[in-house]
Amino acid sequence: MENLTKDDFLNGQLLLIDKPLGWSSFQAVNKLKWAIRKKFDLKKIKIGHAGTLDPLATGLLIICTGKFTKKIPEYQGQAKEYTGTITLGATTPSYDQETEIDQTFSTAHITDELIHETTAEFIGEIEQAPPVFSALKKDGKRLYEYAREGKDVEIKKRNVHILEFEITKITMPEVAFRIKCSKGTYIRSIAHDFGRSLDSGGHLTGLRRTKIGNFNVDNAIDPLVFTEELLQK
Repeated sequence: MENLTKDDFLNGQLLLIDKPLGWSSFQAVNKLKWAIRKKFDLKKIKIGHAGTLDPLATGLLIICTGKFTKKIPEYQGQAKEYTGTITLGATTPSYDQETEIDQTFSTAHITDELIHETTAEFIGEIEQAPPVFSALKKDGKRLYEYAREGKDVEIKKRNVHILEFEITKITMPEVAFRIKCSKGTYIRSIAHDFGRSLDSGGHLTGLRRTKIGNFNVDNAIDPLVFTEELLQK
């Protein structure tokens, strides 16, 4: 990391962060905010991220500071690329490992060929329902709040665009993939719907965001390393 000054952060910096497993996007932003404020003795600084990553996902988080926070909507709108793992034969209410398995299904009929063929159903513009365990709001309340209260909520489907969907490895019941998609795509919903398209079940058991537009996680830094390096200088 170059020697950034107080004015650099206030005028605007774009920081590429590799979010660790278990952290919320909010935690990652707060960690950087704390370090920048401490280093330069600032009472406040504008800072925010361009697109949430679930705590169970790792990878690229674009964080903007100062005047660059105005650019956040522009970065949010760019295509994103992910790698991950779908585990077939079981579903969970959250479509990932945040909740326990609620149903199991046979996978005996699923061949490698069928898995590869089924990806075609998900390429292009598709309709998907966001998971009930998500931060989307309905009537001023987040969906996951309704879900945790055990309340049924009608969720409107939305159109998203899947540019690429590639199966990279099959080790049943685990299927590794790479996907490139538009803003607003829920990969957890893809995992759930993919299992259903195979006449089975599926849930997301691993997810890493590798790209946002032309930005690559290979150029990102761990937030703990960032704060350590900043405070040492």
